Amino acid sequence: MIFIPSKSDYIRIDQGKDFAFSEAQRLKMLRQIAEDHPWMIVSDHELKQDHQPRTYETLCDLKEEGYQVKLLFGSDKLCELQHGWLHIPELCREFGIAVMEREHEDIEQMIHDDPYLSSLKQFITIIHTPDTWQDISSSKVRKALLNHDLSSVMNMIPEELDDLYTYMEK
Repeated sequence: MIFIPSKSDYIRIDQGKDFAFSEAQRLKMLRQIAEDHPWMIVSDHELKQDHQPRTYETLCDLKEEGYQVKLLFGSDKLCELQHGWLHIPELCREFGIAVMEREHEDIEQMIHDDPYLSSLKQFITIIHTPDTWQDISSSKVRKALLNHDLSSVMNMIPEELDDLYTYMEK
């Protein structure tokens, strides 16, 4: 699995996130986690670009490098596909999408109830997520960090990053 952090400006401006660690900090954290997980690859591909590549562009680049790729995200992102992403038809046809259940959402029903998602159904692989991963949320961790109270989200933070506050101080 390849983890590719986006540029900080994209997170702050385009995604409207109220807080994000710097590019160097996020890259360092991912690499720290990957040390104990041989299935995990960390790439600085997007950070090295002179612009923020769109997902489709990044997947095309990874394919050219010899990787067999598919986009992976949580079911909370499904509703954004039609209006929040570019090149979705091409991305689906060329790579496919793997969707992990979040918040115990019924992905099959979500796809069935939405005409746009229904048109993409053949390109979507549903990953039934274990109960312990259902409620993991970077938004919840971000909010807890800003409130200086990680106690309620410690189960969402990899043990390799047991003290995220040290990254905030840098």
